[in-house]
Amino acid sequence: MNENQRSFLDDLLETPSPSGYETRGQRVWTEYVAEFADEVRTDDYGNAIAVHEGAADAPTVALTGHADEIGFVIRDINEEGFVRLGSIGGADKTVSRGQHVTIHTDDGPVSGVIGQTAIHLRDDHEIADIDEQHVDVGAVNGDEARELVEIGDPITIATTIEELHGTRLAARGMDNRIGTWAAAEGLRRASEADVDATVYAVSTVQEEVGLQGARMVGFDLAPDAAIVVDVTHATDDPVTPGKRNNGVELGEGPVVTRGGASHPVLVDAIREAADTGKIAIQLQANGSRTGTDADAFFTQRGGIPSLNLGLPNRYMHTPVEVIDTDDLDALAALLGAFVEHIDVDESFAVEV
Repeated sequence: MNENQRSFLDDLLETPSPSGYETRGQRVWTEYVAEFADEVRTDDYGNAIAVHEGAADAPTVALTGHADEIGFVIRDINEEGFVRLGSIGGADKTVSRGQHVTIHTDDGPVSGVIGQTAIHLRDDHEIADIDEQHVDVGAVNGDEARELVEIGDPITIATTIEELHGTRLAARGMDNRIGTWAAAEGLRRASEADVDATVYAVSTVQEEVGLQGARMVGFDLAPDAAIVVDVTHATDDPVTPGKRNNGVELGEGPVVTRGGASHPVLVDAIREAADTGKIAIQLQANGSRTGTDADAFFTQRGGIPSLNLGLPNRYMHTPVEVIDTDDLDALAALLGAFVEHIDVDESFAVEV
């Protein structure tokens, strides 16, 4: 990726966007895609859509990622000045304690730490649930804490983007800033090639809490096909249990999911685009749910042909998610190759 594309990725990763509080991240995304989209719009819940207008009778294709990330929310402030937590999405109780956090208030960020009992004083076998954990903002009592923060303020772990060796990158929120980045880059390629298809790049909200934004967008847009980009588990590390190994590795290319919501005609089309573009891909089996926005898109409007396209990601739902940027470049190239090969009279229907 070039300097501008990398700067866009960094901006997405550095902008907090927990589910239900995605506005700041959506502003970053819409400002970027406005440079090459024919139109950019948002709906009442903040789903963002950018459009390349193709030929009048050509198919419409949505390239989608979700803007939101997991996090926490203030559910209570006690009289001693400590903040009690609730989860936003699938927050992991095993990695939250002892972390620096940022509370995002209407008046600006407030720093805090999630308390952890010293090793000398605790039973190491005990792991407190999120709702039993607390944030220390330094307040001496409840009144002082309530002057700083209020119930309902979202919280994210305060981490930075770290360059690892080679093309590996670590950060919080790769799930799913990589998806919205790729959707934008796919649209840019569609615009530069002036493809026949009308291409929507979509940045959805509230995926982590039930695929809610995708339900709204799928119903509203009703595209002829939807390519849903999200992270998928790379199991090439020492901590993944052997029985959960799926063969997916960092650096070996994007992952095409077969089965479940992933439409067989789209699977064939994306594999053909990969072959034509000499883009390495990996395959992953799915016998039921993908756990992504594809599960929402494909049942809208009587059925939208959909495909779950994954990016290998280590340590998902932790503050140190790791990807390979070569995989991400390949994913954007694959989206571009796919939309370039869509004919005006293309059909994605299964022949029975």
